[in-house]
Amino acid sequence: MRGELIFHERRYFNETSFQEIKIWKVPESKDKPHGFKYSFAYIVNNERIVCYDNAEGKGDHKHYSDKEYPYKFHGIKQLWKDFIKDIKRVREAEDES
Repeated sequence: MRGELIFHERRYFNETSFQEIKIWKVPESKDKPHGFKYSFAYIVNNERIVCYDNAEGKGDHKHYSDKEYPYKFHGIKQLWKDFIKDIKRVREAEDES
């Protein structure tokens, strides 16, 4: 289900890390009752560190490194806030290391 790409941004933090956000408008379905397909990813050294997405058949969920957790979708605005909060938390932990 591709839909219409309504937003795409890749923002680099430095040479080895970036965030990439993609949002598509799709028909509402059992899998995507809110009518959005999305991927919000934070990548470091070509490794996905944080990701929120709703891949086909999986519904809304988030990834922290190699672990996957359910995510309760409350709109794009809240999703964006949650994603940015997680990136800040990870980056602060990296800075402390």
